[in-house]
Amino acid sequence: MCDTDKREISRRVMRSAVAIVTMGALFSCSKPPEAPKAPEKITRTLFGRMEDGSQADLYTMRNARNMEVSITNYGGIVTALKTPDKTGGMADVVLGFDNLSDYVRDGKTYFGAIIGRYGNRIGKAKFTLNGKSYNLANNNGQNHLHGGKKGFDKVLWTAKPDATAEPSLELQYISKDGEEGYPGELKVTVKYTLTDNNELRIEYSATTNKDTIVNLTNHSYFNLAGAGSGDILDHELVVNARKFTAVDDQLIPTGKLEDVADTPFDFGSPRAIGAHIGDDNTQLRYGLGYDHNFVLDNQDGKLALAVTVRELKSGRVMEVLTTEPGVQFYSGNFLDGSLLGKGGHAYRKRYGFCLETQHYPDSPNKPDFPSVVLKPGGQYSTTTVYRFSAK
Repeated sequence: MCDTDKREISRRVMRSAVAIVTMGALFSCSKPPEAPKAPEKITRTLFGRMEDGSQADLYTMRNARNMEVSITNYGGIVTALKTPDKTGGMADVVLGFDNLSDYVRDGKTYFGAIIGRYGNRIGKAKFTLNGKSYNLANNNGQNHLHGGKKGFDKVLWTAKPDATAEPSLELQYISKDGEEGYPGELKVTVKYTLTDNNELRIEYSATTNKDTIVNLTNHSYFNLAGAGSGDILDHELVVNARKFTAVDDQLIPTGKLEDVADTPFDFGSPRAIGAHIGDDNTQLRYGLGYDHNFVLDNQDGKLALAVTVRELKSGRVMEVLTTEPGVQFYSGNFLDGSLLGKGGHAYRKRYGFCLETQHYPDSPNKPDFPSVVLKPGGQYSTTTVYRFSAK
């Protein structure tokens, strides 16, 4: 090789080295790509406006395991609850609507709402307290149901979201003295918390300035296979209760606590909801299926497991823990397909079930039932947890 060739090769090597160094410098000066932002724990969006122009918001909470719950301050309604199945696939497992106007227009199914001042039925729409008789709205035949014509499910609550730890939403409402016929001004707080253990925790509290009655609950309809996916008759249910409150043909408790043993109401071990729902049984005929209060084994007011539900295909499991003495199991008997829910799904008979933790129906008129009386200086306080898993 001649000297000229050697000099040319040397120049080319030098140019390549300079190019490599220059490119390295360029890359070293460029900003590294930004990591994707973690989703916010809680977000607020406009859900709609009431006829008077007031605004209803939608609050969506997310935990560290991708579970998601959406709640509107209109009625405190749980509009969506998305949780994984055994393969990790997500589905919304509560029935409801896509927009505020449908919730306002419906007004009778109570999808996902806070129920008050008194959840469930009060016979003949009246009760006596301290010797005085109080008349309530008879919005369920001759009886009173779920707080009256405009219960807590139909009002706007003041919302306070909090994302400092596990995301939570605190809702507050002041029910005026005489509202829907109830005595006393009742100051109510309901706090929803989405824990990293895939729990929706609901804490209810209230105070009053006069003797009154109070019995709050949540009226979510569940389908663990996914809202609108079909009926819930194959869901397996366990209820930790050896008795239930027998009812008359108006679904008002007779005052008698009946044993569940050897009846269609025995869910002491896993049993499909549909296994005996069609049996020739007087109580089932009255309810057109299950619409009954179960007397929970735990009666000490401490948080304890009350109900376990499992949907076999998805593997989803829901456990209900509560401090309350009872739970109303309702098998969606009055859904008739006339309501088009989320995604345009028609909600037909038994497409969802409710587990409403509570004091017993008609307790104000049944002195042997646990008391629902709240006095000034006292504190109404109760907690219910809906815990989700999959296996």
